[in-house]
Amino acid sequence: MGATNFWDDQEKAQATVARLKSVKSITAPLSEMISSGDDLEALIEMAEEDESIEPEIRAEIERLEKDLEALELKALLNGPRDSCDAILTIHARDGGTDANDWAEMMLRMYTLWAQKQDYSIELLERSDNSEAGINSAAIAIRGAMAYGYLKAESGTHRLVRISPFNSEGKRQTSFAAVDVTPEIEDSVDIEINEADVKTDTYRAGGAGGQHVNKTDSAVRLTHLPTGAVVQCQNQRSQHKNKAQAWKMLRAKLAKLEDEKREAEEASKYQNKQRVGFGSQIRNYFMHPDQRVKDARTGHAMGDIHKVLDGEIQGFLDAYLNWLAAEMRDDAE
Repeated sequence: MGATNFWDDQEKAQATVARLKSVKSITAPLSEMISSGDDLEALIEMAEEDESIEPEIRAEIERLEKDLEALELKALLNGPRDSCDAILTIHARDGGTDANDWAEMMLRMYTLWAQKQDYSIELLERSDNSEAGINSAAIAIRGAMAYGYLKAESGTHRLVRISPFNSEGKRQTSFAAVDVTPEIEDSVDIEINEADVKTDTYRAGGAGGQHVNKTDSAVRLTHLPTGAVVQCQNQRSQHKNKAQAWKMLRAKLAKLEDEKREAEEASKYQNKQRVGFGSQIRNYFMHPDQRVKDARTGHAMGDIHKVLDGEIQGFLDAYLNWLAAEMRDDAE
């Protein structure tokens, strides 16, 4: 990074900076804990002569235990693509207009979570529903271990509430599907035959100004062998949207390859339960009571509004612990 030509290639430079942040997110707290451990040892020696500092020692031990627990969770982010940025796609599913509204609520939830983590967010695609909410949206969330944390969110999310779109005030169940893929650097070799990819252009919808909405700047790519579909419309330039769509397609195919390897590995164990895109992973209740519960880990929160305001870290941490336990069981 100290080289005079470091910033000549902006994309490569930013990828290097991101890698550095990912490494520092582990090494910095580790170094701090080692230093704190040395200080604690010195305090314990002092306590042999001065018992009045024992409460200070107990408080420091409690703090270090919490820090160690947080560091152990980060150490679980050791997958081959966990350090990558993430592309998160949301689709409204069953539930009519309520499902469209629910998909938009989830888009807000993940945006707020990313902001709390000091991650950057880029809107890649958004399709608004004519009545309320969205049909679909895709965002890039960039920051240390973004994919490692967010991969837990792939699957179907179920909301139960009194529908604001029902004049009779009936309870409505609606679903939104989330897919999370790692954002792959161009230097990573993902082989795609261009003849296998169908390219469609269309007029972008929603906000973006007259130019965006009056030209066929949006791009949709379909990988025919796998059926994988990606689309991008956030840029005015069709060329830029196409370049981003290709990055999204490479990311999706990379994830499919990872899932294929995981499935082959999981097939060795009869009791292994696979949780992937399309599985119901979490339930959100606004009626008759208010709570959120993860169907895989059992982790729950009683304040759904906090969750919808981006307080989902507990669910992400619980998933990492659950996944580690699954792997330990498999090894045994």
